[in-house]
Amino acid sequence: MRKTKNWLACLFAVLLVSATAYVQAQDTAKVHGHVQDAVGVAVPNATVQLSTDGKTAKYTFTTNASGDYKGEGIAPGTYVLTLYSAENKTVDQFRDVRLASGNDTLQDFDMTRAEYVSKLSPEVKKQLEDLKAKNAAAVKENSQIKNLNADLLKAREDNKDKNYAEAEALMSKDAQAKPDAAVLWVELGLAQKGLKKNDDAVTSLKKAVEIDAASKKPNPDLQSVADDALGEVLAGEGKVPESQAAYEAAVQADPKSAAMHYRNEAIMMDRAGQGDATVAAADKAIAADPNSAIPYYLKGKALINKATVDPKTQKVVAPPGTTEAYQKYLELDPTGPFSADAKSILAELGTTVNTNYKASTKKK
Repeated sequence: MRKTKNWLACLFAVLLVSATAYVQAQDTAKVHGHVQDAVGVAVPNATVQLSTDGKTAKYTFTTNASGDYKGEGIAPGTYVLTLYSAENKTVDQFRDVRLASGNDTLQDFDMTRAEYVSKLSPEVKKQLEDLKAKNAAAVKENSQIKNLNADLLKAREDNKDKNYAEAEALMSKDAQAKPDAAVLWVELGLAQKGLKKNDDAVTSLKKAVEIDAASKKPNPDLQSVADDALGEVLAGEGKVPESQAAYEAAVQADPKSAAMHYRNEAIMMDRAGQGDATVAAADKAIAADPNSAIPYYLKGKALINKATVDPKTQKVVAPPGTTEAYQKYLELDPTGPFSADAKSILAELGTTVNTNYKASTKKK
């Protein structure tokens, strides 16, 4: 019986404490709200104070990163809620705010409300209108940029998949909408290059380079892509000096990729049937990367086209460097796509082909 009484006494004590805490919670008030400035932007780290006289703080709260504040454990009553600036100056205020026992009162500081704005000076109102206009323009531009970025990704995929017409249509529209975006003109030029619209491609690619060069923060990678593509188009048009200048510009913009740009130049000069220009570009590519096989083959091919036949012996006489170029190609890429041709040429020249070359993992 004694144990039962003790247990009941403990239970009564626990219930008494819980009831007291509940009563205390019911005897206090809560307040919460959101703070935003006259432009409608949330104000973080703002100070909100509760006072009875509008001066002496009884409770102080701080807004979070989203501009929200909350307070609890407040004695019920009628208060003045004041919002202070970082310089401890009154920014906004609500008087006669009644906080009832057991209630969580909402009190926002919405400084976009007409009552607040009407009290601002004409100068501040003018600044506010200007700021709103700028913010609206920024929001519109950000939305446009978001859409343009999505279009740009789509156009890149289209160009990669050789859906050049789709890429051209998309980038033509966007380049007209935002003509100062060099990257759009690059992608448009690449699509036009794929469609063999050479004149249009030249115009777009040159425009991309000009716009980017004039920007506050030029993008060397973008310029190198545009100039490399420009070099390809101009070479296809037989405009050799202009093409060479474009490839040189690509190298200057992106020196780390010099070997690639010069290799591309050598390929295009070879396709254009420009032997001397092919050799010159191949030599530059080899100097930039001695372990790339293709430039050696292209050099050998350009040189062998200048070979002559000895009238006395009827043997083919190749220009100096021909044999060495073919041999180096085979050394670097013994089973490459042009290995059979290289071996055949060397055999015609009476050069013994080294059959001990092993497949290489070096760059082609």
